[in-house]
Amino acid sequence: MEYTAVNDLVEIYDGEPRTGTFLISQGFEREHQTVIKLIKKHEQDFIEFENNKGFSKPLIIRKIKSKKAGRQVEEILLNEGQTIFLGTLFRNTNRKVIQFKKSLVKDYIAVKAQLDALQSHKDKPEYKITREAGIIVRKEATDTMKAFQEYAREQGSKSPEMNYMSITKMMNGLLFIVEGKFKNLRNVMTIPQLMTVSSAEHIINKALSDGMKKNMFYKDIFQEVKKKVMIFAELHGQSEVIDEQLKLAAK
Repeated sequence: MEYTAVNDLVEIYDGEPRTGTFLISQGFEREHQTVIKLIKKHEQDFIEFENNKGFSKPLIIRKIKSKKAGRQVEEILLNEGQTIFLGTLFRNTNRKVIQFKKSLVKDYIAVKAQLDALQSHKDKPEYKITREAGIIVRKEATDTMKAFQEYAREQGSKSPEMNYMSITKMMNGLLFIVEGKFKNLRNVMTIPQLMTVSSAEHIINKALSDGMKKNMFYKDIFQEVKKKVMIFAELHGQSEVIDEQLKLAAK
């Protein structure tokens, strides 16, 4: 679940437009390691562009698979300010690089407009009502999961807290196509998607409760939950989270 590419050059990472240095290095016609070294040389200057909420944040580093190298390489995810600053440190002005810079600027403008449209969708009263109702259902499911964690611990589970994460990940994977990293996935869902999550959590909640009442082994309960969610997902189908939001926001 890690990243959502909205445009070719700019992606959304935790609700903010960003560009990876691997892609930037290609557009600026520089070796990727040269770009990384340059950023590290001026690291404190780059970090200043992260300091927009009153506290300093470190540079965001992630691993990606390099088509050229055939293995994972580390890159830095830059926000708009950092990307602009990096561009000022390079003097290459051939036509190809200029065209890349123009495309990069256009993508940042487009992604920010899309994020504004998403926020407008979230501000609608019907969205807020659905979201609040979902929070109640989520609270019930969370309480049941806490009880299940203790139940699993008593039956010998060495990491019962992982069950909650595993069930949530399974549910999201079966019901949604998520190609992005979000602090809270529900904040970027449509109203129908929020309703789908609530229905799935009702199913999970009941399956966990029924399994514990029957004194089933915790691993068997987990498999029963998975089976029921799979049936629900097969009947319901998958939807793409960000893509569906953008379609609604554009209406």
